[in-house]
Amino acid sequence: MRAERTRIIVVDLVLWALLSCPVLLKGDPDDGGSWAGVAFGVAALAVAVLVWRRAPLASLSLVTALSAVENLELVTVQYSLAMAVFGGLLGWRSPGARPALLAFGGITAAGLVLVLAVEADLWTWPAQLSSLLFTVVVPWLVGRYIRQYAELVRTGWELADRMEREQRAVADRARIRERSRIAGDMHDSLGHDLSLIAVRAAALEVDRTLSERQRASAGELRQSAADATARLRDIVGVLRADDERAPTVPADEPVGALVERARQSGLRVELREERRPGALPPMTDRAVYRVVQEALTNAAKHAPGAAVVVTVAGEPGSKDAQESVVVAVGNGPAAGPPSGLVGGGSGLVGLDERVRLAGGELAHGPRPDGGFALTARLPTTGPAAAGTTAAGEPPLPGPGAPATASARELRRARMRVRRGLRQVIVVPAVAVAVLGVVLFFVDQYIRSQSVLDRESYERIRIGDARSEVAPLLPEYSLERRPPGVDPEPAGAGDCVYYAMRTYDWSQVYRLCFRDGRLASKTVVVDVANEEDRQGVSSP
Repeated sequence: MRAERTRIIVVDLVLWALLSCPVLLKGDPDDGGSWAGVAFGVAALAVAVLVWRRAPLASLSLVTALSAVENLELVTVQYSLAMAVFGGLLGWRSPGARPALLAFGGITAAGLVLVLAVEADLWTWPAQLSSLLFTVVVPWLVGRYIRQYAELVRTGWELADRMEREQRAVADRARIRERSRIAGDMHDSLGHDLSLIAVRAAALEVDRTLSERQRASAGELRQSAADATARLRDIVGVLRADDERAPTVPADEPVGALVERARQSGLRVELREERRPGALPPMTDRAVYRVVQEALTNAAKHAPGAAVVVTVAGEPGSKDAQESVVVAVGNGPAAGPPSGLVGGGSGLVGLDERVRLAGGELAHGPRPDGGFALTARLPTTGPAAAGTTAAGEPPLPGPGAPATASARELRRARMRVRRGLRQVIVVPAVAVAVLGVVLFFVDQYIRSQSVLDRESYERIRIGDARSEVAPLLPEYSLERRPPGVDPEPAGAGDCVYYAMRTYDWSQVYRLCFRDGRLASKTVVVDVANEEDRQGVSSP
């Protein structure tokens, strides 16, 4: 905590020193400044730096006011850097945009009122808007983009972490469910074997050719088998899910019988058995059965009417790999409307757990023709539980694994950040265009208000005081001498120009004042515009 406070103090001191440098350099009395102004500016910047973390908008307003005192156009060497810095910090620190936008609107309105109250030149206000846009608004947008990027990345990672945990929970439930199914398969097969043992023991128990001791041992064996069967049933009943019904097919049903039942239910399925005859380990045999069963179920749900091909083939072993059985199930694209059945989305996860526990590998994914393929490779010897980590969990997906939902969500968050970056670029461009339109209309308005009528011009006399002439003049004068008009003669004094007609500057009035009185009044002509207007070529 103390280290963090020290870091904040050091950062604020460095920021204050950086922003004070332009004030010190420009406020030198030899450069037209004053030491009093320097002291006031440095002290004001210290206040702005002191409060920027709690009230960044107040800091920006303070330096903007200091800049307006120096220059109504807000273009100052002393405070332009401070305006840009606090504008960026405002965007970075403020979570919402409304307070900043309201502040910008207030500064714009206050600037207009100040210009009208202090100066008669309306062109100062567009210049002020331009300075506010590029010195404050653009840094504010950049700071806001940086804040949004940091928030979105942080939120994206939090969401990714939460979704990963949820996915792992779903996968864990599917694995537990599949393990309970395996336990159910064990119950079905072991229960059958224990029942046979009990029957044979019962037969021995009543066999008169055996001694009394042997018949008693057979009775104990029968009772032990019955007790083991009951305990196995109770344990598997606890493992089995509440909504999972007991199996209705024999535990040792072969793949051929499963395919035949699917064919009788209307599924177009073909079985190709290409492996040498031979018994498989129980885990492998049940895994082969479950792979085909899950694949046929998915085909019936998601690709009704599609032809399904089931292939069970042997794969010879090599020096580094043992002999295995490969089960491949593929279906084409759906040939009819969806069945309407909705799965839980965990069938393949549970199937992957079944294959993994049998020591095999499972791969699945869409085919180029729009169908789906599922392939399992299983060992023909005992299970090795391949593909597990030291903790017994499946390994994390590698670089080529499909993107998870969390990764997709994070990618969408990054797309939103990129849209924010485009806004940082587009908003200033649109603002510049709007400002250009405003400047155009301001210019047209000023030009329309700078027309001096002929009668007023005739009433003006050489030698009249400027205060006497002012009531006869328009509110605005032309911004500058029109191009093509001869420059003012030497010693003419302060000259202003007025239009003779609205939006026509081929002929204008020139009034020159010297020592507070009208020294000359002249009609001057823009030769090029006049000749163009009359259709006469220039010599």
